[in-house]
Amino acid sequence: MAEELKKEAPEKKPEKKKGSFFKGVKSEFKKIVWPSKATVAKETGAVIFFGVVLGVLIAIIDAVIKAGLGLII
Repeated sequence: MAEELKKEAPEKKPEKKKGSFFKGVKSEFKKIVWPSKATVAKETGAVIFFGVVLGVLIAIIDAVIKAGLGLII
């Protein structure tokens, strides 16, 4: 069975045309659905909010551990 797999012909690479890369990039960019300004603003606000909340939680946990180690040492 493994021998059967080895006997398959390798796939040929398509011929490259000059400038085809940039044409491909342009066609892919046309397929992108960009978010609206309102969506970007909402998601940016959520990221900033949760970043601040996480920073505060880490600061609180750090202060508690620091105080606990201060009592032990």
